[in-house]
Amino acid sequence: MQAFNARGISTIGYKPVAAGSDMTEQGLRNSDALHLQQTASIELDYEEVNPIALKAPASPHIAAEIDSTSVDCALLSEKLEQHKSKAELVLVEGAGGWRVPISKNGFLSSWVAEEKLPVVLVVGVKLGCLNHAMLTVETIKNDGLEIVGWVANRVNPCEEHYRDIINFLEQNIDAPKIGEIPYVAGVMKKDLSKYIQLDAII
Repeated sequence: MQAFNARGISTIGYKPVAAGSDMTEQGLRNSDALHLQQTASIELDYEEVNPIALKAPASPHIAAEIDSTSVDCALLSEKLEQHKSKAELVLVEGAGGWRVPISKNGFLSSWVAEEKLPVVLVVGVKLGCLNHAMLTVETIKNDGLEIVGWVANRVNPCEEHYRDIINFLEQNIDAPKIGEIPYVAGVMKKDLSKYIQLDAII
């Protein structure tokens, strides 16, 4: 989102569902959603950025049951449409992987497919990421959605086969690599726009 802001493109960050939220004087707040709220070029109330905040650090369907609530996909769609009318770009962040459950028999990916959203895949580069990344790519395509780009996020600075992993992903993901984020301490406070190349997707 920082990279889009730097190009003068108006942005809204949207995290429809967030588990692992902390109780504050203002209510439940999730650190990822707060970061989206602070980074976006358009100011919104927290509840607009994250309409469903859940307390337990668990899969959303489990966290929702603990909180005696449910994930209302109609509400998620309503907020998304409102955001689209306000910003040139709405960046929608997931909640724990492509096939994360939001109910006993529903998945957040089903809502994404219903909304026909283009997908940017973020790969946390570490041991085991190749299998996970390629299965995710296959599943997204089988769901009928387009992967418009992917980003490598170096989450393990000690990964000795880092470059080999990147090379494999470049050769096997049929979408442009639009960014390579190095390991950065205190990443939430950093401007990472210089690591993102948007030309392939705008």
